[in-house]
Amino acid sequence: MTILGSEFETPCPCCGATLVVDVNLRRVVAHQLPERGDKRSLDDAQRILAEEAAKREALFEQSFHVERGKEDALSKRFDEALRQAKTEPITKPKRGFDLE
Repeated sequence: MTILGSEFETPCPCCGATLVVDVNLRRVVAHQLPERGDKRSLDDAQRILAEEAAKREALFEQSFHVERGKEDALSKRFDEALRQAKTEPITKPKRGFDLE
């Protein structure tokens, strides 16, 4: 892009982008973002996708084992409550008007 006589380039103090400012219009007429240092290359795309798939699989396995553990824990609690209910004596429940 050619710069006219009324335009000048300046770096943005905030983000480091190159701004082209037109003095007559008193506006920014163009800007160009700086190159990022952490930009990933396309060559690494397959490796990155494989790593993310492995992370998803690991999270799924972990949640699967947690859910299976919940089922076992609830089963144990139910068995314990059933055993306790069998050993307790059967009593007549008290009602509010029986206490008067």
